[in-house]
Amino acid sequence: MKAIAVDIASIVGEENTVLWENLAVSQQKPIQQATASVNPPSCLVYPPTQEQLALVIAAANRHKWRVLPCGNGSKLTWGGLAQGVDIVISTERINQLIEHAVGDLTVTVEAGMKFSHLQAILAKSRQFLALDPTAPNEATIGGIVATGDTGSLRQRYGSVRDQLLGITFVRADGQIAKAGGRVVKNVAGYDLMKLFTGSYGTLGIISQVTFRVYPVQEVSGTVVLTGTAEAISQVASTLRSSALTPTQADLLSTQLVSSLDLGKGLGLIARFQSISESVKEQSNRLLEVGTKLGLNGAIYADGDDVNLWQRLQNQISSSTTEPVITCKIGVLPSAAVEILNQVNIGLIHISSGLGWLQLEEQNQVLELRDRLRRSVAHHTQANQGFLTILTAPATVKQNIDVWGYSGNTLPLMRGIKEQFDRENIFSPGRFVGGI
Repeated sequence: MKAIAVDIASIVGEENTVLWENLAVSQQKPIQQATASVNPPSCLVYPPTQEQLALVIAAANRHKWRVLPCGNGSKLTWGGLAQGVDIVISTERINQLIEHAVGDLTVTVEAGMKFSHLQAILAKSRQFLALDPTAPNEATIGGIVATGDTGSLRQRYGSVRDQLLGITFVRADGQIAKAGGRVVKNVAGYDLMKLFTGSYGTLGIISQVTFRVYPVQEVSGTVVLTGTAEAISQVASTLRSSALTPTQADLLSTQLVSSLDLGKGLGLIARFQSISESVKEQSNRLLEVGTKLGLNGAIYADGDDVNLWQRLQNQISSSTTEPVITCKIGVLPSAAVEILNQVNIGLIHISSGLGWLQLEEQNQVLELRDRLRRSVAHHTQANQGFLTILTAPATVKQNIDVWGYSGNTLPLMRGIKEQFDRENIFSPGRFVGGI
């Protein structure tokens, strides 16, 4: 195993190659949780440039070393358990700003740049990247794209895929490839941006991305409504069909409402960002609708608004370190309240029906997944959707299928994997169907 590290060090330097036994326990733990191997990987590699990353991948392909890519490791434990990993490659040191075209509202950065750092750069021009990822202070841009981690801002701005304009990645043979560009209108070629988004490092290693960005809004205000499931369902339905334009709007489980000290019962949290008059008008209209339905409501403005969303983000991020099961769920928006009524902690976006749940044991996962599958099989509307595991103890991931995929496109997915990674060196076993 040390021979692998010696070969890697000859490419990137000893200062960028850390032997497994020299890693801190805090660095070893997420890697152990992300792999199913008895033997640990040889080393953790930090290529400092895209060119050196390409050379490392070319060497891995020649020697058939299995590679587990990551950024800062904040989402390394998401997805299936990788099999037989020989080296872990971090893009953390490939982190430069390439171009910020302020007038064109686009930004190009290397994949290892931290999300929080990019937002600080954009803020100087009163712009921002409209994503709300898990662990925003630790997450890297490449990791966010690789896991498709969008967050609540999906309500107004769409997903990672919707905002990604261009991508550079290292192929399995070590060649650097590009797709898309640095302009908002971009229609030429294959849409590899969408293919790589949410691919969990199984097709190649993302090294650089171009995003569209948006101007920072003048004022922000948030409405919180809490109460019975029936009333919350009604106000959510009214909001979805109304002319109101929240930038973020989520349904919250009872325990999440309680832990944030927002009241009792289920909750709806909606954020409006625009000019001052619009924010006040929309906030008051939603609060009035909730009050008529018997819900308790409050408006959070200025610093209270920012603090509230920060506390919500912290609540979600902190749960990923606990020995519980966190899942991504997708259901019909109309079924979201019923689902949240069945779990202790959870959040579901009101328009997309995508969300995050925290479950205590694998039986809960199986029961909820079976319920979703039965409703699909019988073509019923209630609870139709999917449930995938993000984080869980290794024993849970070994016992049940993390992805729970029951569709018919696995042959197509395997064919794509074969085209991009014939030797199966990238994140083997981490994706759907053991890809």
